[in-house]
Amino acid sequence: MPGDTALLDCLPHDWRTGLFLGRIQTNAGPSPILVSQGVVYDMSAIAPTSAQLVEKLPFVAATDGEKIGDLDAIEAALLSPVDLQCVKACGVTFALSALERVIEERARGDAGAAAEIRGRLEERVGGSIRAVVPGTEEAAALKAALIEDGLWSQYLEVAIGPDAEVFTKAPVLATVGPMAEIGIRSDSTWNNPEPEVVLLVNADGQAVGATLGNDVNLRDFEGRSALLLGKAKDNNASCSLGPLVRLFDGDFTIDDVRNAEVGLTIEGPEGYMLEGTSRMDQISRDPLELVRQTLSEHQYPDGFALFLGTLFAPVQDRDEEGRGFTHKVGDIVAISTPRLGKLINPVVTSKDAAPWTFGLTALMTNLAGRGLLSAVDQKETA
Repeated sequence: MPGDTALLDCLPHDWRTGLFLGRIQTNAGPSPILVSQGVVYDMSAIAPTSAQLVEKLPFVAATDGEKIGDLDAIEAALLSPVDLQCVKACGVTFALSALERVIEERARGDAGAAAEIRGRLEERVGGSIRAVVPGTEEAAALKAALIEDGLWSQYLEVAIGPDAEVFTKAPVLATVGPMAEIGIRSDSTWNNPEPEVVLLVNADGQAVGATLGNDVNLRDFEGRSALLLGKAKDNNASCSLGPLVRLFDGDFTIDDVRNAEVGLTIEGPEGYMLEGTSRMDQISRDPLELVRQTLSEHQYPDGFALFLGTLFAPVQDRDEEGRGFTHKVGDIVAISTPRLGKLINPVVTSKDAAPWTFGLTALMTNLAGRGLLSAVDQKETA
């Protein structure tokens, strides 16, 4: 656990009243949990995976599981709250992040060239892109004007065009949880965290709750070519989620997501400090519209987690003037919002992060050995 951080410091301010879903590492293996009234219940005998537990909601109650104890007193480590769900992400969903992607593209991944390009681009299109609604006639007119000026970009296409950018962020079971190390490629020299709200969506395409996530990004790789998105986004330990999924109920709804303010703090080993915020009310597409576009002509029988994008794009210089921000090994990243808690992860290289070894075969072997696969209720197929 980084520094002297305790679990209590990472929980939502009203954790004793909300309903939460998560996963813990028990001596026997990973187990899904529900937290109700501040008490943790192991749900593995009812639903051995997080994905299956989601499908049983709201027809099972936390008290149907095995009581473990108060959340602030448990000794088991919190894991990423998802397991079999696909991990998807939407990019370029805020005007500022759209401009930063264009800057990366025009700088060809060179951090030193970004400052001058940023000034020119902000002067020409900053106000226009913030005001336009994606997919409208006004957006089409802005596109035509930017093409005429030679300023059009593939990133502006997904920022203001009819189709959102949706990509796969991580393989199933590859996400890490709170306090786990997050990784950046050892050969990246321009990168940053991306603090985001993440929706949990069930197999029927209904958003059932939300958590926090770090969509770690390598700006130099993606800036060289958008075709390097997979290498920029999907590396060992490059995606963290947690601490828990807060399930929607009468007190916490999708409107709380729409109005959330997500804070970010980065503490560097040399005493460096960076703070920023991402306001969800500045998102260019509604969260449920992003869910709809993710579903599109697709099915997700185990559900999915969906990163909604971020307003945050750090431009403050860390070392050399004009080169902006990039991570250093030893950084501590904290992402927070009052009703979802705080997600904390120390930064290492993906090469040095704990290797991903617990995949689907290992999970099924573990569940079978614990006699939990009999808890699976097969869905009837038409």
